[in-house]
Amino acid sequence: MMTAILATGTVLLAAGCGDAPTAADPDQAASSAIVRTSGVTTPGSSPTPATGGAKPTRPKGHTVGTRKVRWESAKPSKDGRRITVVWWSGVEPCHTLDRVRVRETSRRVTITLYEGQAAKARDVACIEIALKKSTIVKLKAPLGAREIVDGARS
Repeated sequence: MMTAILATGTVLLAAGCGDAPTAADPDQAASSAIVRTSGVTTPGSSPTPATGGAKPTRPKGHTVGTRKVRWESAKPSKDGRRITVVWWSGVEPCHTLDRVRVRETSRRVTITLYEGQAAKARDVACIEIALKKSTIVKLKAPLGAREIVDGARS
């Protein structure tokens, strides 16, 4: 009897959630999470359509546990002197952009993002939610025909 009540309650709870993803449709689960988190903004920020709703982010330095972070896309400006890099991350201060390393050669531009926890943020708890972030990288010379490479993947 108790099992039947629990099963009924679970079905009613799931039905009340509307578009809750099911185990039978893992693609829906992934896309639902992305749709719900891509519009997250903080006061003073205004995601732009050019970055697909990504939160503009600047390197802050002085992080601990710093590591390379893979980025999702890199789009050069019309004049080829700047590249907008977009990646998925977590909330600050637990996931803070420390620095961006750019290595330019005649054939390629390698961009490496580094994130870590803000040094002043000791003993903090951050929610586990994905945020789309972007940063702008300035090049020494126009991109031209050079390839853009993710330094965290090499």
